[in-house]
Amino acid sequence: MKFNKPQSAKERIILALDVDTMEEAEKLVEELKDYTGYFKVGLQLFTSCGFKPIEMIKEHGAKAFFDGKFHDIPNTVARACVNLLNHGVDFYDVHTSGGSKMLSTTVKLSKEYAKKYNMPEPTIIGVTLLSSFGQKTLTTELGVDKSLEEYVLNLAEVAKEVGLDGVLASASEAKEIRKHMGEDFVIICPAIRPTWSVVDDQIRVVTPTDAIKSGVDYMVVGRPVTQAENKISAIKLIIAEIENAMSLK
Repeated sequence: MKFNKPQSAKERIILALDVDTMEEAEKLVEELKDYTGYFKVGLQLFTSCGFKPIEMIKEHGAKAFFDGKFHDIPNTVARACVNLLNHGVDFYDVHTSGGSKMLSTTVKLSKEYAKKYNMPEPTIIGVTLLSSFGQKTLTTELGVDKSLEEYVLNLAEVAKEVGLDGVLASASEAKEIRKHMGEDFVIICPAIRPTWSVVDDQIRVVTPTDAIKSGVDYMVVGRPVTQAENKISAIKLIIAEIENAMSLK
């Protein structure tokens, strides 16, 4: 399998560039590229600056995770993901709830395109349930008659069956995902909040220690670092917490 497990604490960190301008994004990359494994470009920055932030990340010798959470008809999503390869994106994600045909078409086309043009094969991740969702939203608004944990595990099973490399899921669901999906399945945990930070608009939040104990491979960190007065000190605190948790496993 092409995916290699992250070894160091810093490799496990995906720093979210949830800003509006190239100037803000590049400042963060320049300051923090030695303390993180990947930089995440999401819809906020992408709709402001297009692919320029991804190109900038690559120019700095760093790795890029495009967090577009695609969810559309199979051909549209697959073609959009192929376009990401042309810009050097290392990781990208799609909504697992888009269904097996959308997912399998994306995997097939992405792998074929990467092989044809001698590109590194991308890591494709399935989004399970947004971290801003709780059980009430799942049940009353989406009409899903399952517990949140059961629903997420079911989507993880679909992701593995169609050939995705892993999923985005909260650490609270990661233990069961790891148990059923095995060690080679990638688990990325969003909404990481160290004990010293605020929760903001997330519901299913966890600490770096919780994430490591649950078997998470990567964790997405944003505002606790990007809005800190001393960003390097903040990310070093997170790295230290991850290292400590890794030493206790």
